[in-house]
Order: sequence, then C-alpha cells, then structure tokens
Amino acid sequence: MQQERHDKMAAEICNGFEEKWTLFAAGELDASEVAEMKSHLTECERCHETLAQENALVALLSSNRTEPDAALLAGCRASLEDALDRQEEHGWLRRTVGALLPTSWISPAPAWSAALLLLIGFSVGMWGPRLLQPRVGTNVAQTDSLTKLDFHNASVAVMNVVPSGDNEPPQVEVHLNAQRPFTVQGTVNNDDVKNFLMFVLHNNQRFDADVRMNAVELLRARNKDADVRSALCQTVHTDHNAAVRLKALEALDGAEPQDIIQQTLLDALVDDQNPGVRVEAINALRAMAAKGQVESDDHLLSVLRERMQKDPSTYIRLQSAAAIQDLGPRQKF
Repeated sequence: MQQERHDKMAAEICNGFEEKWTLFAAGELDASEVAEMKSHLTECERCHETLAQENALVALLSSNRTEPDAALLAGCRASLEDALDRQEEHGWLRRTVGALLPTSWISPAPAWSAALLLLIGFSVGMWGPRLLQPRVGTNVAQTDSLTKLDFHNASVAVMNVVPSGDNEPPQVEVHLNAQRPFTVQGTVNNDDVKNFLMFVLHNNQRFDADVRMNAVELLRARNKDADVRSALCQTVHTDHNAAVRLKALEALDGAEPQDIIQQTLLDALVDDQNPGVRVEAINALRAMAAKGQVESDDHLLSVLRERMQKDPSTYIRLQSAAAIQDLGPRQKF
C-alpha cells in the first residue's frame, strides 16, 4: 500500500514536469527552471526517457530546416509592397467616389437635396426624348435624296422588314454605317430604297447573304422595271450563294418576257453547279414555253437537247424533253 502511494506521488510530480520537457530540450526555460528539472532527472528514469525523445525530435527538426531562397524573399516583399500600394489607392478612390455619391450630401441637407433631385428628374423627362429623336434631313434618307455615291462606303448595321396590309409592299428600314451614319426607310416604291437594294445586288461581295436575300425578295415587286430585271439577272449569274441565285430566279417570275431573262435561264441551266438552281431554271423555261412566251430558235433547242441527253439530273432531262415538245411542232431528238 505504501509503495502504491509512493508511485502515485512520483507520477504526479512527473506530470508537473511533462509539459516542460519540450521547452527544456529547445532551450526555452530560464536558469531556475533548468536547475529544477536537472535535479528531477537525477531521481526519475521515466523523465529521462521523455527528455531523450524530445532531444531526438528537436535534432530532427534542426537537421531538416533550410533557409528560404533570397529571390523568394525579395519577391514576397515586392508583392506585399504592391498589395499595400493598391490598398492605399483603393482607399483614396473610395473616399473620392464616396464624396460624389448622393448619400454624402443628401443626409446633411435633405430638403435641398429632394428639391434638386426633383428638378433633375423633371429636366430629363422633358428634354431627354427631344434630344434622342432623329433630326429629319440629317440622318434619315428622304425620297430622291440619295445616289450610289452615298452607298459606296456604307455597310448595313440593321435591316428591318415589316409586312404591310392591303397587298402593299412591306416597309423597309435600313440603318447604314458610314462616315455619317444614316437610315433608308420606306417601301420598295421609294427610289432610295430601290436604289439601295439594287446596290446590294450589284455589290454582293460586300453584304451578307441574309441582306442579299431580303433585297431580292423586296425587288420582286418591281421586277417589271428594266433596271430591276437587270439586277436580278446579274444576281443569277454572279452571286456566290446558291440560295440567293435561286431566289433571284423566282423573283424573275412574272416579269415581262425578254431576251435577257430567257438567256439568264439558259445560262443557269447549263452553267450553274447547283441542281436546285438548274431545276428552277428548267421549270421557268418550260412554263414560258407552255404559255408561248419564248421563241423556238436554234440556240434554245440546242441547249434543251444537250440538257436532255447529258444533264446528271433525271428530272432536268425529262423536263428538257417536255419543253421541246411544248415549243411547237414535234422535234427530232
């Protein structure tokens, strides 16, 4: 019993020193504490083992410690200085902006501030709409006021087409980017609108396919005009987009039959690489032949016979043969 009591007292004493052995091994205790712990070591084998473990740990940590690279330290210092400078600049900016914000001067004088805000709101509501309205004669094109020179350096920013009622042509509004931006608006019966649409077709490399498609569709309403027919025929020959060429062939439907239209259809039938365009060309030719609107000349018959024999499309070969029959007396194939 007495031995157990002695061991318990010794353990309590060791527990009092246990938390200090790490500091003792690292040399962080004052002289009186060092003397006290050395005296305890002479009597306690258990604490001898604890100190030996702490010494081994301190030695291990000391052996692996390396000094940071000088360049790394310099970079860290520079980064810290930059961060401090930015913080100072932001603080100055916040103070400046804060002084300009309404909250900095509304609170000290609420009555005058409310009156000033009402005056500003009234002024904006009264004069804002007037300032935003376009000035007629400056950037909105009027009838007979534009020439091709006005379109020379222009590009389409926005093109809007709005259908009209009562079989009227649709309304067109084109916003053009130029040295001085301007707007062309009206129907295709407006010469400015018509001239711009033909300018698009004559300069197809400058405008997107969607703009050219819209131009063709809108000009269809004036396909009886000689200059419009000429622009549509040129589109069939030169536009690099098959869909636009096809739309131009469709727009020629209903125009007064002329040699230029007949030749355009024949050229498309022979030269166009797109089968859809060639189909539209033979359909138009056959429709004109059935109505007696084309003359049965040697060139026309030669083209139809050649297509009847050589075209890769079975449909075009059959329609070419039918068109020959529609032209009058049965021809020898």
